[in-house]
Amino acid sequence: MDNSHSPPLSGRTVVVTGGTRGVGAGIARAFVEAGADVVTCARRPPEVPVAGAEFEPLDLRDPAAVRDFFHALPRLDVLVNNAGGTPYRLLTDAEPERHARVVELNLLTPLTASLAAYEHLKRARGAVVMIGSVTRTRMTERAFAETMAAPASGFDAMAPENVSPLVVWLGSPASAGVSGRVFEAEAGRITVMEGWRPGPTADKGARWTPAEAGEAALKLLAEAEVPGAVYGA
Repeated sequence: MDNSHSPPLSGRTVVVTGGTRGVGAGIARAFVEAGADVVTCARRPPEVPVAGAEFEPLDLRDPAAVRDFFHALPRLDVLVNNAGGTPYRLLTDAEPERHARVVELNLLTPLTASLAAYEHLKRARGAVVMIGSVTRTRMTERAFAETMAAPASGFDAMAPENVSPLVVWLGSPASAGVSGRVFEAEAGRITVMEGWRPGPTADKGARWTPAEAGEAALKLLAEAEVPGAVYGA
């Protein structure tokens, strides 16, 4: 059979958590266009369904339900951990319990989903793609209204869909040699983040006194590269 004209992800199954709106919906649509069988999951159904994708209701904070969801899938090649969110609150404007729920949603639920999907992905030699978004979302529209506003015409640099092509490639066989790397996809730019690299170092060869350690630290800071600005600052 000649498969030379088949879509690049034909026959592969992709799950996109939080794939019902914004960044997640854009990623789900891009995988559908690439020929994948796409399942989106979220607590509530989409207001606008993603054409060609199947929706399954799922609360990712319920580990038993997550395990049942993945166990019921006949196969899985790509898991896109996109679900998450941080309702805009200053640190002192919310109780610790609220912050704990945010941590649970953004840190623990991707772990829960990845563990539940592991056996499927191991058999398929599949991929997990983690998403952290600073594109136009309900939160960023409030926090950075001017930056996130859509232009009247031309390229929409903050459109949630801009990240989708890179995510599709990361979920394809073409990215098989890529593991544990962090990319930033913003507007039309893709950046490989270089992570924590050792900078200037001082070694006394013995235990420092607090005064010595402070003097060394100030000298090292003066030698180090200036940190990049926090996004949106």
